[in-house]
Amino acid sequence: MGKKGLDTLFVHYGVRKEDMQVIEALCNEFDIDPEWLKEYILKAFHEKKIKNEDLDEKSLKKLLEKALQKIK
Repeated sequence: MGKKGLDTLFVHYGVRKEDMQVIEALCNEFDIDPEWLKEYILKAFHEKKIKNEDLDEKSLKKLLEKALQKIK
């Protein structure tokens, strides 16, 4: 039987371990740093979602712009 309890990836990023493996594989395929994606997009999105903050197109655009600034 598998390990029970909270999946830490889900707690921090809102993504299950199996899904994160797919995301990381795609990041590697398209030469995107998976740690950058997790920290500045997935985590930021998840934090807004759990706080019931606005997730409209404008707020998502700001989130992406902020994440892209971290690349420079």
